[in-house]
Amino acid sequence: MLRQVLTRIEQADALDGASDKLQAAVTSAVRPRTLRDLLHGSWFGHPLHPVLVQVPVGAFLSAAVLDLLPERPARSGDRGSTALIAVGLAGVIPAATAGWVDWSEMTKDRRRVGLVHALTNLVATGLYAGSLAARLTGRQKQGKALAFAGLSVAGAGAFLGGHLSYAQGGGISHAAPEVARVPEEWTVAGPLSSLPEGKPVARTVGDTAVLLFRQGDEITALIDRCSHEGGPLSEGSVSDGCVVCPWHGSTFRLSDGAVVHGPAGNDQPVLPVRIRDGRVEVRHP
Repeated sequence: MLRQVLTRIEQADALDGASDKLQAAVTSAVRPRTLRDLLHGSWFGHPLHPVLVQVPVGAFLSAAVLDLLPERPARSGDRGSTALIAVGLAGVIPAATAGWVDWSEMTKDRRRVGLVHALTNLVATGLYAGSLAARLTGRQKQGKALAFAGLSVAGAGAFLGGHLSYAQGGGISHAAPEVARVPEEWTVAGPLSSLPEGKPVARTVGDTAVLLFRQGDEITALIDRCSHEGGPLSEGSVSDGCVVCPWHGSTFRLSDGAVVHGPAGNDQPVLPVRIRDGRVEVRHP
């Protein structure tokens, strides 16, 4: 049943009209590249959204635990739950903002699931806001009921978010699986003389495409598949020691694979490389 529901959401092209308009709105609202890089998590090599969601998730779960404890005359548990829900609601804003920016760079099928994920979390946020209002006006039982309802809806939203990440590959590094396919032993990628100076090229090592970049006798080797959406980095341009993905513009430093500009939130894997008998060899890190 759940799989059928997920498949229907993935294929629900009726959502595309609203999705396209929201995508344009998010892109227009968050235009500065520095801000987009910040929200993508490019500045520390890891998507920011899954980090930020720990605040509301942790606060809401902790509030639920306190609500389940036996009532005490001092009602300290009620005060603690109220404070935690307030913290969780405050944490929703930055987490949702980062999520929307990531969502705006996704493919249509992922955006469909992401849109339902966001709407589900919006309902959960509304329930928690109602819970906070009820608690602050002394209606503790109503506040607890609304909070438990909010936690249930948030759980459904988390399920959709997990499907988006792990089943559809939204936000994961598409380059990481390629690393496991690189041979453990040193493997010839090609003769040094075949590599052009200052231009990225792709060579196959085992069955994995590897980007090689030559600067004199110095060779850099990166997984060729972009961590964002799998674009061929070797077909991109090189500027200031960085390679730019030709698909969506993610920029990676050639020396260590660090992501410099998004939409990628993950660094690009770098492979050990050596020159032996005039041939370039690489291996698994």
